[in-house]
Parts: sequence; C-alpha cells; structure tokens
Amino acid sequence: MSTTAIVLPARTNTLGILLTEIRFEFLRALRTRAFSLSVIGFPVMFYTLFGLVMNHDAVSHGIIIGKYMLGGYAVFGLVGASLFGIGVGLANELSAGWLELKRASPMPPLAYLLAKCVSAMAFGVLIVSILCLLGVLFDHVPLTFAEYGKMIALTVVGAIPFACMGLVLALLVPANSAPGIANMIYLPMSFLSGLWIPIFMLPKALRSIAPLLPTYHLWQLMLSIFNYQDTSASTLGHWFGLAVFTVVMLAVASFAFRRREQAS
Repeated sequence: MSTTAIVLPARTNTLGILLTEIRFEFLRALRTRAFSLSVIGFPVMFYTLFGLVMNHDAVSHGIIIGKYMLGGYAVFGLVGASLFGIGVGLANELSAGWLELKRASPMPPLAYLLAKCVSAMAFGVLIVSILCLLGVLFDHVPLTFAEYGKMIALTVVGAIPFACMGLVLALLVPANSAPGIANMIYLPMSFLSGLWIPIFMLPKALRSIAPLLPTYHLWQLMLSIFNYQDTSASTLGHWFGLAVFTVVMLAVASFAFRRREQAS
C-alpha cells in the first residue's frame, strides 16, 4: 500500500524577512562608497566649515550659532539620505529590473520599499549623531541628552516625507538623470529654506519662498527643540505642512506607479 505525503507550505516569517531586507539594504548602501561617503560627508564637511570653524563659539542675539547651524545641517543630512537613498537608488534598480525580480519572489510586497525607507532613516540618525558629536566636542555646543533624543526622533519621522519624494523621483525620472535632477531639487531647496545660511540673512524676496518648502518646516521643528524657531508660525502649522506634502507625494507616486504598470 502506497502513501502520499502532503507537504504544507511553511509559514512566512514576515517580520524576519523585513528585518533581513533592512539589514542587507543598509549594508549595501553603506558599502557603496559613492553613496555613503557623499551622503554622510557633505553635511559633516559643511557643518565643520561653517559651524565649527567660521563660527566657533559665536553667539548672536542670545543664539549659539553652532547649535543653530546644527539644526540646519541635521535636516540637510537626513533629507539627502532620504532623497538619494530612495530616489536615485530606486531609479537605478527599477531600470535594472530589480523591482520586478523582487515582486516575483515570495517577499511581502512592501518589504522592499520599507527596507529602503528604514535604511534612509538609519543614515539620517547616523548623520545627526556625527554632527552632534562634532558640535559638542569641538564647539562646546550645550546639547542635552533630551535634546539629542528629540533630534533623533524627529529625524526618523522627518525622513518619511522625503522618502515619499524620493519615490516620486524614482518613478518619474530615468535612472541616468536621477542624480542630476535630485541635486537640482535638493540643493536649491536646502539653500532657500535657510539650512546653509541663517534665513534672516537672505534677501526678503527669498525669505518669502521658504514657508512653501518642506525642508523649511522640518528645519523649524528641529530648531524648536532648542527654542530657536521662528515664532511667526506655530509648531502645529509646520507639522501640517509636512503632512500635506507627504500626502501629495504619495498621491503622485501612486499615479506614477499605476501609469508605469499600465505601460509595462
């Protein structure tokens, strides 16, 4: 008498798959020197030059310049990690057909994108931690553990809107144009938001543009940790601005993805 063996499919460990994908994505990005050195190096270099060297121990109107600029370059770093880690990286992988291969595998559908988002958050946390360490050690910036913890929490949450922006970039821009387009968005947006130069030093016409930019709202939230924010707008207003930007980016990404699916 013969018997037939029935093989039941093993339960998929969704959390384990997600954690593995996050670990591999972070290590891949970290070992890609063209990405990791530039994303980490630029904010560190700029903060060292403008915050620690040119404005060493400087105080203006009760504001510690090194601490003020720490908030700006922290936002500059985390936005770069999100925009380039997801926007440029995903654009390259889409052109290489990597996303189709991932979708054909038994991986949960969102694990791929979530891994990239969490990896961008991790790079943002790493950048902010390095900047804080430099400020405390070399410019005697009075940063408390509570302030540092709030900066890290805001870095994690603040990476989400720009991860959505990176997703839009990846879906709309060809891979070979993605780095240039990302820089054309990232650099002017950072400058006009006051991340490099204190916004009160910009011409009045340029200052009027800042409230329209998501980087400005995130920067003001970062400055509010130090009580350095612009009091002309409320904290709730800055959160609302980031929330609206996130919803718009998700809507555009959804539309672009549907068009991409229909064309393929």
